[in-house]
Amino acid sequence: MKTTIVKKVDIERKWYIVDAKDKILGKISTKIADKLRGKDKAIFSPHMDCGDFVIVINVDKVKLTGRKLTDKLYHRHTGYPGGLISPSAKTILAGKNPERVIIASIRGMLPKNNLRDEMMKKLKLYTGSEHEHAPQQPEVLEC
Repeated sequence: MKTTIVKKVDIERKWYIVDAKDKILGKISTKIADKLRGKDKAIFSPHMDCGDFVIVINVDKVKLTGRKLTDKLYHRHTGYPGGLISPSAKTILAGKNPERVIIASIRGMLPKNNLRDEMMKKLKLYTGSEHEHAPQQPEVLEC
């Protein structure tokens, strides 16, 4: 038996599209994180970025279960003393950047190293139902 070493030229990247309307945040985040990482491929290698591109539409219509909509807080800091800002998920989804909820969810599921930034670049988020990646002919990813 031989162990094959994957090279960057051997990796084929596909495009997938996910409609997040009325879908549960955690369930779609795990599917998207697996696609971005490439865990479903036979050539998966933990030290390389083998994943595919993922387009997510209707990110502002994602659902959260239980009391997470009001109780879950997303912390960020302005960089100034006392500048901790902790809005709830409901506030973020109703605001001007609702994709922050999905970004935070998927980002936490990816490896905590330099590969995470490479994988996150392959994630395309849109608040409406229209996107600009029609020429890539994305396949529908069921979540």
